[in-house]
Amino acid sequence: MNPVNEAIQVLKDVGKKAPILEGVSTGIEGLDDLFFTSKIENGKVIKQSLGGIPRYAVINLTGVSDTGKSLLVEQFAIKRAVEGEKVAFVTVETPAAFLSMGLKERAAAMGIDFSMIDENIIIIDAASYHSLREEMPTLLDTLAYTIKTYKIKYTIVDSITGLYEHKEMMARIFVRQLFNFMKKWYQTALFVSQKRSSHEELSAEAAGGYAVSHIVDCTMVLSKKTIQSSYDERMYKRPIGEMVRLFRIDGCRMCGHDTETHFMEITERGLIKIGPTLKELLRSVK
Repeated sequence: MNPVNEAIQVLKDVGKKAPILEGVSTGIEGLDDLFFTSKIENGKVIKQSLGGIPRYAVINLTGVSDTGKSLLVEQFAIKRAVEGEKVAFVTVETPAAFLSMGLKERAAAMGIDFSMIDENIIIIDAASYHSLREEMPTLLDTLAYTIKTYKIKYTIVDSITGLYEHKEMMARIFVRQLFNFMKKWYQTALFVSQKRSSHEELSAEAAGGYAVSHIVDCTMVLSKKTIQSSYDERMYKRPIGEMVRLFRIDGCRMCGHDTETHFMEITERGLIKIGPTLKELLRSVK
């Protein structure tokens, strides 16, 4: 059959193959209810919380350094692992032994015994093995083997930027290959990407431009701001010189989502919490 003809499909037929839209709990306080779906009741459209990120979504987390991106994906990995599900963690920046230290600390902060998760998180150490980091076919073959062998449902890449360092003009090619791979294997995936500067911190732009955010299903932007004025002090309830962190969902084509910018906190135990919106903070100031 002509492959072009195979590409033409009736919505009714394709719809029968579509997965059910459902939420995956993240383990991040304040995040799960920021995604929602709609249903019709008595002729009215009702908004309903999805209860987590959409399953099978490929999600990009972007932000400058020290905004909590790695902490967030580690929390997510631990939450899924303690629920008995398998997670593949592709570490591009931190060698596996050091990532293990961080995951152990994060689990303790979440009140989870490390022995409850240590067999459910499978680490692929691209930081230590050049071929995994520099050769996309090798990485994809390794991921495919890992998914089949361990029945992986979730894949994390921290960071995707490390796969195209010094080749940012080719970022779109790398991201598209990984995105298509995740869809083929029905993975719920989190990609961490780095911002090169603090210019427009709340935009979805990262290293490689908008290549990542244009391709993935959803982008979450994490940023930070230094308190510099008395107005900032009143609004954020922090003294001058301290830092606050912000979070927003830049877009999600798989379901509805909260569009506001939220206050975000990294607790002293290293856990991410999504707080009130800036609008709510402003109302409390007035």
